[in-house]
This record gives sequence, structure tokens and C-alpha cells, in this order.
Amino acid sequence: RHLMSAISQALERIDARKGDGPFLGAGNADKASDRTTDQLREKTASLEQVTAELVDSLGGVVLGSHAGNQMNWSAQPSIASVVAVTLSSLLSPNLCSDEAAGAVLAAERRAAAMVARIVGYDPERSAGLFTFGGTGALLYGVKIGLEKAVPDCLRKGLHEDTVIVASDQSHSACLNVAAWLGIGQDQVIKVPTHLDNSIDIAALEATLHDTVTEGRKIAAIVATMGTTDAFGIDDLSAMHAARRRLCERHSLAYCPHIHADAVTGWAWCMFNGYDTTDNPLGFTGRTTRAIAAIVDRLQHLHLADSVGVDFHKTGFAPYVSSFVSVRDSHDLKRLERNRDATPYLFHVGDHHPGRFTLETSRGAAGPLSALASLLLLGREGFQTLLGHSLEMAESLREQIDRRAGLTVLNGENFGPVTAFRVFPDSVDTATINHCQRTDIRFRDALLAHNRV
Repeated sequence: RHLMSAISQALERIDARKGDGPFLGAGNADKASDRTTDQLREKTASLEQVTAELVDSLGGVVLGSHAGNQMNWSAQPSIASVVAVTLSSLLSPNLCSDEAAGAVLAAERRAAAMVARIVGYDPERSAGLFTFGGTGALLYGVKIGLEKAVPDCLRKGLHEDTVIVASDQSHSACLNVAAWLGIGQDQVIKVPTHLDNSIDIAALEATLHDTVTEGRKIAAIVATMGTTDAFGIDDLSAMHAARRRLCERHSLAYCPHIHADAVTGWAWCMFNGYDTTDNPLGFTGRTTRAIAAIVDRLQHLHLADSVGVDFHKTGFAPYVSSFVSVRDSHDLKRLERNRDATPYLFHVGDHHPGRFTLETSRGAAGPLSALASLLLLGREGFQTLLGHSLEMAESLREQIDRRAGLTVLNGENFGPVTAFRVFPDSVDTATINHCQRTDIRFRDALLAHNRV
């Protein structure tokens, strides 16, 4: 009863702070930076006082459900997923092993099986786990690949020249993971991309050949399946074929691991099999064409050895609910630690993720909130929400195209992200048209916005 009352009071305070804009009141950055008042109280505070201070700390937060919200990948969590996080916080299970997690690990495996079917994996053969973010999912994929390329690296350390290969539009997490795994940021090889922000397959194949010829090992080939800033999607089928030719040509003793960074793109696999001709959900023609173009690339997601998924991006769940799925569950055994290192753990039960996860202790908020959204929405619910985001993106692009001084920077991409640029009145139409016809990338435009 006290818990329900406290939550109710907190929600009322949040509602009271809402205004007309997409932000929760005003931010408290100045107050937060004043450390002179940050002292532990001598006496216990009232719950109401603490609740008020917590709500104050949320000032300036973006309201994902607001119609004016333009934040990239800021989806409103489903009510079911919020309930799941609340239950997880209340009971606080530990996903280290089934001894401490109860049935929550079964829920995680249930969500893993659903994701496997969505991306095209065999749920009986694959496996997956929830982790701390999209970077965490990528870290797992690259680490598995590292163990394939440099056997026993887990025990002996990185003792060979090793690289990660990704596109020049790939997420900065590639650099972060390379740094944390000891590979080194300078060992991330960036391959050029086309106007649609997808990797140049010919350049990739040449890069892979040169890397192996030089005697270097490939920890992972990262396929970017939906860039964050433009929604570029790599041709995974062609990348998979390039890897096969590489292994055959050089008779490699290992097969370089392909990790699909699909943290934003995975959910569009919900449209695999959707009849764009019959179009049962009644999307517009431009939207159905966008769906068909996206599915054409994402239908090959099952060719990757591992896939990164963010439910807090396109799964309508709260942060943090990231997931990594591996096509072959035996790949997780490559990360397994010696049982003797933790003599006080893993004596009861049959399922012990803590033996191969980076985090020994893992919370249940991720798997429960993801499962909640999957159960609530189903395939059609996901299709409806994702399709609506495409409808809005297409509508925005149409309006931009009708206005002078505006140009879409990712016109070659189909997806919910519209990267556009606003030109001052002093820029002539010919210059704007030139930018529309040439390779002006979103990142380049941000870095060089003062040059035009």
C-alpha cells in the first residue's frame, strides 16, 4: 500500500511538471553541478520529500510520447514494459544463475527464442542474453570472434595482431569495443560506403584479402544493419559471401565472425513475410515501398553469427534492455570461465549464465521489459507502430522537398530517420541542388555546417 501510494504521488508530480513542449519542465543542470549542498543528511527523510527530489532530478527529460518529440530513437515504452521494470525492481532477482533468479531466466530464454525466430535463427540451436547496452551486445559479438581468431585469448591474453573490420558509417561503439578488448582503436579498419550508407562490398573484399595477406587476424566483421543517423543498411548477404570466398581463397583455419549491429534495424524483421501488395494494415504506397526496401536487406540477418538488439530503441521498452543473440549457442562456451574461480557460486540449479556473461550479477529489468512488449504487441502491433513511424518520416520528407532552403541528407535511405539540413537565405538554389546530388553525409554536414 505504501509503495502504491508513493508511486502515485510521484506520477502526480510528474504530470504537474508537464507543459506544452516535449520536455518535462526545466532542467536542473545548475543545481546538479552545485556540490556544496550534496551532503548526507543526519536524519532520515520522509518518503514524500525524497520523491519530490527525485522528480526534480527528471527536469528537462524528453517525453517520448509527446507529439513534438524529435529525439532520435526515443520511443515511448509500453505500459506492460514499465510494469515489468517495476516488478523487477521490487523483487530484484539476480540473473547470475537460476538459484537466485527463479523463473526469470526462463523468461529470458523465452524472449531469446522469440528474437531468434524474428531474425531467422533456429531457436533450438541459438541462444542469447540481455546486457548493458548496444555497446555491450557488440562487445559480446567481437569477443566471441576474438576467441575464434586467437584461440585461448580468454586465458592467455591478446598475443596476435588483430583487427575489426567495419564500414566508415558504423557506430562509434566499434572503436569503444576495440579499446576495451585491448585490440586498439587504430586496429578498427573502416571500409568506404555508398551513397545509401551501405558498405562497399568490393572495397570490403579487398580489405579482408589485404588483412589476411599481411598475417593479421580478423576478430570480427561488423555489419551495420541500420545506422543511427541515417538508417543505412549493409548488404549482409554479400558480406557473408565475401567472407566465404576469403576463407576458401586463403584456407583459413578459422572463419571470421560476422556480428550484425542491428540494434535499430532488428525490429523491421517483423515485416518479413508482410504482403505489401495486399497491404492488410493499409499503409501508403511510399511506406510499403520503404518496408519492401528495408526487408530486402534485413531478411538476411540470420546469416550473421551474432546479432545485437536494443529493445529500448525499437522494442518499446525502457533503458536498459539490450540483447545479443548468437546463432550457435556453443559460441557462448568460448567465454566460459573456470568454475574453480568462483567456488562460492553455481552449486544449485542447471542454468548459470554468470559463468560466461561479462556481468556476474545481472538485473531482470531488461529481459522482463522486453518480454512484456513482445507479449503485449505481437507481430501486428510491432508492424503497426513501426509502419506509423515510416509514415511520419515519409510525410516529413514530402514537406521538406516542397520547401526552399531545405534538403534531405539521407534520401537514398528508407527508414524512420530523416536527416535534413536547413540552409540560410544567402545560399542560392544551385548550391542546394548540388548538395542534393553529391555525397553530403549527415556526419560530414554536422562537422562542416559553417563552410556552406
